[in-house]
Amino acid sequence: MSETSAEAVADVADVAVAAVVTAAEAAAGGWRRTTGLAGAALGVVAAGAAAGVAIERLTVGRGIRQKARLALDAAGPYGGLRGTPGTARAEDGTELYYEVDEVEPATEAALARRRRRLFGRRAPAPVTVVFSHGYCLNQDSWHFQRAALRGVVRTVHWDQRSHGRSGRGVAQAGGGAPVTIDELGADLKAVIDAAAPEGPIVLVGHSMGGMTVMALADRFPELIRERVAGVALVGTSAGRLGEVNFGLPVAGVNAVRRVLPGVLKALGQRAEWVERGRRATADLFAGVIKRYSFASGDIDPAVARFAERMIESTPIDVVAEYYPAFSDHDKTEALAHFRGLPVLVLAGVRDLVTPSEHSEAVAALLPDAELVLVPDAGHLVMLEHPELVTDRLADLLARAGAVPAGATVGGYGSTGSTAGPG
Repeated sequence: MSETSAEAVADVADVAVAAVVTAAEAAAGGWRRTTGLAGAALGVVAAGAAAGVAIERLTVGRGIRQKARLALDAAGPYGGLRGTPGTARAEDGTELYYEVDEVEPATEAALARRRRRLFGRRAPAPVTVVFSHGYCLNQDSWHFQRAALRGVVRTVHWDQRSHGRSGRGVAQAGGGAPVTIDELGADLKAVIDAAAPEGPIVLVGHSMGGMTVMALADRFPELIRERVAGVALVGTSAGRLGEVNFGLPVAGVNAVRRVLPGVLKALGQRAEWVERGRRATADLFAGVIKRYSFASGDIDPAVARFAERMIESTPIDVVAEYYPAFSDHDKTEALAHFRGLPVLVLAGVRDLVTPSEHSEAVAALLPDAELVLVPDAGHLVMLEHPELVTDRLADLLARAGAVPAGATVGGYGSTGSTAGPG
């Protein structure tokens, strides 16, 4: 056996041992009963993740992997797009950060002429597209779509509370109330009021962001009726998330469901210790993140690392305070407010987080919606297949009157020049 192979085998063993030790240490703590069960359940997940990265470890040494991560962090162009910054205030005072990408003057002049031809003096105001990101991500998760649409249509990208550059949720700080999806819908309304106070809007949401859009409709149906020109729901769900098995065996997923809320709460109270552990087991977490983010085997390593960085940046206490909201989420009835609008429902067929069956259920309640199922895609479909997602989104924007029919959007993934302070 070569030296590299021997080190790789030792690395895999290290991961497996670390999973067992973590479970044992958890069981020995003051929260013995809850975390001991979780350790056993999460040990199964850890073992699967170890298997998932084993092949890479057999051919790539530990030092090389560390250098590769540093190189990708330094050179990866993703997530560098910036717009004109602004802040909105949530109902509880949380500061919500957003950025606006304006339309290029020449493009806006052409669009204005088209609107006048179509509508005369009653031509509507320019359309603003508002992007909402998912759990443990931030506004940069829309990098490819943002790059393609820059200068073509006015867009707003914002960070959900306690994510990205937004402030820590005031209601949640210091162990307060957990986040609710209804609260996120109200946050989105505050961002719209600040960044797009007038004119038609198109709402785009991925995963938790799609749930946020549904919560907005549930609480503010008059906004949907009076101003929304189109909706895109990407890799999301209207409810029944408590039934998702995340690709785990039945016994494992039942154990995880039973104990995970309590475990996350306990870990959130030991955030500093957990963050040290996350850094120490970076390879293991990278394997887990890749498994639950992507489905295709040829994902660009820089894109995979980009997703990893976003997820890693979400503190464990924030992860914990959001988790209960998903089992409570049910916005099936709110979907009725989108009937009659141009709607795109898109999902990866191999999504383990919000399975594509949930998107099919959403589309079934919106008979006029366009349903797009991407065969070789996981949860982060907008990063895994950016061209396809951007194409379908551009078509939706044309149907919503945001861009002329047949308009050509920019190059996919181009980083371009940044605008405004970062």
